[in-house]
Amino acid sequence: MLINLKRNEQSGFTLIELMIVIAIVAILVALAVPAYQDYTIRAKVTECISNVAPFKIAVSEFRMTVGTRWPTAVEAGFDDHGYYMPMEGESTHCESLQYFENDGRLQLIARASVGEAGISAYLTPSVPTALNASINWTCTLAGEPSTAKYLPATCRSI
Repeated sequence: MLINLKRNEQSGFTLIELMIVIAIVAILVALAVPAYQDYTIRAKVTECISNVAPFKIAVSEFRMTVGTRWPTAVEAGFDDHGYYMPMEGESTHCESLQYFENDGRLQLIARASVGEAGISAYLTPSVPTALNASINWTCTLAGEPSTAKYLPATCRSI
């Protein structure tokens, strides 16, 4: 009598193989989630800064037309105190825009509300040296140095 002692062969993954895959996925998620959160915050701040574009154009055109002075807050499209609050539906992340002259420097401030924190950026025009020269705007961080990573690349001094 011949007894067939054939082994039962099983296919599939062992427990250790599954644990290794889960560990790799966990490491990838741990790296990706903070980077994604930083990216979404940067996108919100960038939206707020881009909302300043019409005011930058108004200020630049006024200065290029008049040539001797910067516009007042009202001439630039702000209220009497230099504030512009975005209308409902206009911006979901921009808390406020502010226009002021500080120590002879004209500045637009874009303040984005991100969670409980606020991130502000100064947008400062350069004074044209030649007649009909274009006005360049520089963007710098206004506030905590730790929030610089949330500014767009043009606003970070890298």
